[in-house]
Amino acid sequence: MKLPRRRPTAVPMPLWLQGVFELGQAAVISAALVLIPVAAVWLTGGFADRDAVSAAQSAGHAWLVMHGVPLVLTFPPGTVIAGTTSGLLHAVPLGLVLVPFLLAWRAGRRLARASYTDQLWQAVLGALGIYAAVGAAVAHFSTNADVTVSLTAGALIPPVSAGLGIVTGAYREAGAWSRLIGVDLAAWISRTSQHSRWAGSYAWSVVRSAFLGVLAATGLAAVLLAAAVALHWTEIITVYERLEAGVAGSTALTLGQLGLLPNLVVWTLAWASGAGFALGTGSSLTPMASTVGPLPAVPVLGALPAGTLEFGVVALALPVVAGLLAGWWFFREGENHFDEWLSLKTSARWLTSIVSTVCLGLFVGLLAGLGGAALALLSRASLGIGRLTDLGPDPLAVALWLGAEVGIGAVLGYAMAPLLEREPQRRDA
Repeated sequence: MKLPRRRPTAVPMPLWLQGVFELGQAAVISAALVLIPVAAVWLTGGFADRDAVSAAQSAGHAWLVMHGVPLVLTFPPGTVIAGTTSGLLHAVPLGLVLVPFLLAWRAGRRLARASYTDQLWQAVLGALGIYAAVGAAVAHFSTNADVTVSLTAGALIPPVSAGLGIVTGAYREAGAWSRLIGVDLAAWISRTSQHSRWAGSYAWSVVRSAFLGVLAATGLAAVLLAAAVALHWTEIITVYERLEAGVAGSTALTLGQLGLLPNLVVWTLAWASGAGFALGTGSSLTPMASTVGPLPAVPVLGALPAGTLEFGVVALALPVVAGLLAGWWFFREGENHFDEWLSLKTSARWLTSIVSTVCLGLFVGLLAGLGGAALALLSRASLGIGRLTDLGPDPLAVALWLGAEVGIGAVLGYAMAPLLEREPQRRDA
């Protein structure tokens, strides 16, 4: 008599371990994407007399900078620059940050499929733990006599972009926050009063309108940057030819500029708003005039405007156009419950219409200014050398200029929207 064989039951992988595996894989892939171009430059003699360990440390520095980790540069003895022996190199290359973000986004979707409701935190905890450990290890390995990296910064900053990627990826897979955190927001909102729901709908529409204004202004700034690069393409190619970096060096330089491309778009947005930006201490680039000093040999800087611009003031219209789109969108959304509340308080329609429209412009402008300030803050950089410690726009100036222009545009867009939304009259047959 043969006994039936019992199939071994598979032991499911713990969620925290699966999180470690998923984001650990993302860390390895992102490190490889940095190591390959650095190795290509080193193999072609691009790092002079540096050995393999020094080149690997440079790759570690690049991986940390890609995640926004600041580096402390120590200058060799006898080479004091601007009266200092050290400097802070800090930048958040918004284009390169997308690499770990997208890898973590993929990991977040996979972890959401493997998790039950209220259990995603276990996978996220393991994922962020391994990414923090990798960041601390890279910071420890990359520290040498020329560059110092804080272990705390190396452990805490890289998980920020990875954590955002995991959360957005998990939400994209789940389709609702209730499946991730076990709280049904729609049911909670339905239990509130009607006035609270109206106020919430109005506030949410204002937030989305301001987001649209910032997004439209950024898109117009990207078009403006592309036009500037196209018009100054000859100057950019000339800088490439003077560098004589070879194929590997030119490729690495181009990849670095592409990684900073979103930063340059934000700088263009600041320029178009009138706030301008700086390329070194004492420099200023605005639509009215440009004053710059000696700049590093970066090809894309050949597209910078120089001197007094005769028609530069026209660029100030771009954020206003973005505000027009935001105000028009808010009218189409049909959630102006503040105007309805004012109409219940007084019968003077002309007064309630003016007050609600002006308040809309103030609210949208305030939020747009905060969004522009956040973008300006993220886009700022410091090379830690001499006067190149002040690169990028002033967040406060961007907030004031962009907020005012988008707010004015929102008022005009909302006021003009009824003229654009009229339905054509039908002719009787």
